[in-house]
Amino acid sequence: MLLVHKIELDPNNIQATYFKKACGVARFAYNWALSEWRNLYSCGGKPKESELRKKLNQIKNTEFPWMLEVTKVAPQQAIKNLGNAFKRFFEKQGKYPKFKKRGIHDAFRADNGPSEAGQDAVKILENKINLPKVGWIRLKESLRFSGQIKSVVISRKADHWYAAVSVETEVLPHECKNQGSVGVDLGIKHMAVLSNGEKFEGPKAYGGLLSKIKRLSRSLSRKQEGSENRKKTKLKLSRLHLDIFNLRQDFLHKFSTYLVLNFTKIGLENLNTVGMLKNRKLSRSIMDQGFYELRRQLEYKAKWYGSEIVLADRFYPSSQLCHVCQFQNKDLTLKDRDWICTKCQTQHDRDINAACNLKALCEEKNLQCSSTASSAGFQACGEESADVGGNTGVKLASGKQEFNVGLK
Repeated sequence: MLLVHKIELDPNNIQATYFKKACGVARFAYNWALSEWRNLYSCGGKPKESELRKKLNQIKNTEFPWMLEVTKVAPQQAIKNLGNAFKRFFEKQGKYPKFKKRGIHDAFRADNGPSEAGQDAVKILENKINLPKVGWIRLKESLRFSGQIKSVVISRKADHWYAAVSVETEVLPHECKNQGSVGVDLGIKHMAVLSNGEKFEGPKAYGGLLSKIKRLSRSLSRKQEGSENRKKTKLKLSRLHLDIFNLRQDFLHKFSTYLVLNFTKIGLENLNTVGMLKNRKLSRSIMDQGFYELRRQLEYKAKWYGSEIVLADRFYPSSQLCHVCQFQNKDLTLKDRDWICTKCQTQHDRDINAACNLKALCEEKNLQCSSTASSAGFQACGEESADVGGNTGVKLASGKQEFNVGLK
């Protein structure tokens, strides 16, 4: 199993300068490969990232000798990333790749392979990490996972540097205490409402700091291009956006970990987030909650701990159905937070009722799987439950996971 721990670095000036150079080399290699790809394609050729990597290796000593100042993995991995971007584009999973700009998603990779130019490969000792051609760098915290280090991706956000360390291990960071099924209704007033009555309010980080964002944005627009004051204000605004990102990720990681550790089946709605954003009165609040990021984290963490994510159909009326008698209240509007079933006279909290219906979907699927297993003589849901020894090719989160998963 491949786990990733993202740790903030504390580099000195020389090390930070090397990081900037390596990011620049990776960005240049990506843009060079994209230009070559376009030229080959316009001439009727079929470009491949492996051929572009070979071509760059042949010419970089003479045409781009400054590339030799950083690890050779940085430009090679950048071209591999371009190949993956085109693969996603052709599979209709992403947009057509664009040229990278300086200061936006700056990053490079260092593999834990053979040493380069007499330098040691990637090593971690307590609160220090050793990178090829850089040496030992201080870490803000120690590595959380034990196992073989496969690679390290160095990235920058605002003026902070981070190391995303990939570790191959069989030891999971938490113990599982699954307690059956649960329905999770996502919303704006409360980030999530569970079928057992628990309500979790998200940090609403962007909305809480919106006035400060507006003030800094206005201040930045008044500054002269290229001035030192503009650079300082731009850095303040970048730090503020980083704080918002960290607040949101901290809550989402704690909440998603809490769910997979405590419940075997988790019922969610397959929300049409793009369609929801067309409501201009709610779009900012919807984006601030991070619904897609929560679902992404739940999907890969569920594979680790043997939980299962059950997605309701996009048009499933979870809020309109009475979870007691299944009567559908088609007159229910968004402003109705409580309603009474006209058939069984049960009074409902809108969000809890929706979560109960999602839980019922989980239990219904569980019964169907059990029935199929009894008639066929094997467990029909085995592949869907995704145990720990299953597929490990999961995209991991960019933020860290917290040990403390209690949210109350």
